[in-house]
Parts: sequence; C-alpha cells; structure tokens
Amino acid sequence: MANQVGLVLEGGGMRGVYTAGVLEYFLEHELFFPYVIGVSAGACNAASYLSKQKGRNKTVTIDYASDPRYISWRNFFKNRQFFGMDFIFDEIPNQHVPYDYDTFYNSSTEFVVGTTDCLTGLPVYYNKQDYGDDFLKVIRASSSLPFIAPEVRFKDKILLDGGITDPIPIKKAQQDGFSKNVVILTRNSGYLKKPSKFHFLVDRKYPEYKGLQQSLRKRYEIYNNTVAYLEEEEKKGKVLIIRPTHPLKVGRMERNPLKLEELYNQGYEDARKSMQKILTYVH
Repeated sequence: MANQVGLVLEGGGMRGVYTAGVLEYFLEHELFFPYVIGVSAGACNAASYLSKQKGRNKTVTIDYASDPRYISWRNFFKNRQFFGMDFIFDEIPNQHVPYDYDTFYNSSTEFVVGTTDCLTGLPVYYNKQDYGDDFLKVIRASSSLPFIAPEVRFKDKILLDGGITDPIPIKKAQQDGFSKNVVILTRNSGYLKKPSKFHFLVDRKYPEYKGLQQSLRKRYEIYNNTVAYLEEEEKKGKVLIIRPTHPLKVGRMERNPLKLEELYNQGYEDARKSMQKILTYVH
C-alpha cells in the first residue's frame, strides 16, 4: 500500500482503456493506494482495480466494445443513449462478467467518485459512506455524458458526467488530505481543450439546468487550468503524472478492438517503465 499518496484518474470515454492498462500493471504488482478518486471512465476502471479482478477492465471494455448493446447508434435511436447504460452498469457486472462486490467493500481504500450537479453546475463528490451499496449508480452518473446519456437521480440530486466540472480531481484529493498524488491522464502532453461551438444546443436540450449550461461553457477553461495546475504541482514534486506517450488513435467513442487493445498495452507499458519512479515516489 502506497503510504499517504492518493491516486487521481481522469475520464475520457473509451480513451480510458489507457488507464485500464496502467491499473492492470499496478494490480499485478500489488500497488494499491489508501485513496482513489476518479470521474467517468476513470471511476469505471478504478472499480475493477479495487475489486482486484485481474483482466476484468480489459474484458469489459475491449471485448464488449464491438457489442451493439455496449455502444451503438442503435442504442441511441432506441433509448437516446449511445452507451447502453443498463447493459454496462447492471447486466455486465451482475450477469456477464460478475463483479466482486465483497472485495470492493472490504478494501480499506477510500474511493471517491466525482459527478456534476445539473441544477447548480457544481461538482459533487461521493465517498463510500455516501453511496453505500449504490456505488454503481454513482459511477453511472459520473459516466453519463450530456446528450448521449440520460441524467441520473441520486438521493436529492440530478447528476451527469463528473468530467464536466472537475475533469482531473486533483484539488479534491488535496483537500481530502493527500498532498502527494499519482495522476493518470488520458491525453497526450500538450493537449488543451478548445471552447465548444454548440452552446445553443446545450441551452435547447437542458433549458431548466442553468448551472449545467454555465459549466459546459466553462468546461474548456476548467480543463486547461487543471492541466496547468498539475504541471506546476509536478515541478514541486507533489504530483507524479502518467499519460499516453504515443499520439492517441482512440476517440471517446472508439469501437475498434485492435485500436483499443493497442492503447491498453501502451498504458501497461507506460506503467512498467514508470514503476521504479512510482515506487520511489510513494515510499
């Protein structure tokens, strides 16, 4: 167990297979952290890492990517969602690739999931005490992208994708007492987000969610400021960043298993190459 060092995981849709590869290497070498925080695909990958199920992320993401129930236009026309959210967050873990709930709940790691409150447009974080047995619902909320998945109601809130308001939740990890963190990103060095040109669509689709409208307008700024902050923290030795070393060929909605496997293997390799540095950093 890494001593008092947190693990922070970016989202990124299918680009998250990079993170899955990194976490697989960590799992094989029994590198665990007392605190893990993730949003969207980052939170999904963390779940199988924390249940210590080797190979599960690879099976769930790569083997099912070409299954139309997982991601397809058919889903979109049938249910207004590209990703089959019931299939991913209910059928797969409970029927096809059984999830080890006991190991997850018996883990001493605190696992925090970031989401976005549609009404206020602010990030909302849930830890083990908050979500209890409903952690898959909270991960589902964190992974529900605007336009391509419905909002998720949890307790008294209406939630969407955690990546909108806090795409790389480093500051939350620091607020929770972890001054040193390993951060896994799913974009190459130098990547910056550009402002969206589709605000009129957001306003039309979510007229009652003024907070969400504002957050989506500011999304690129939040992302770019977070990356700048991370790079400053890295210089101070407070953050160790692992990110894709080769140019990305995988998009958020990628379904090609060969491309996905290549990115997964890159994550695994990058973790292997960084392992000595990580071990020095965490001890």
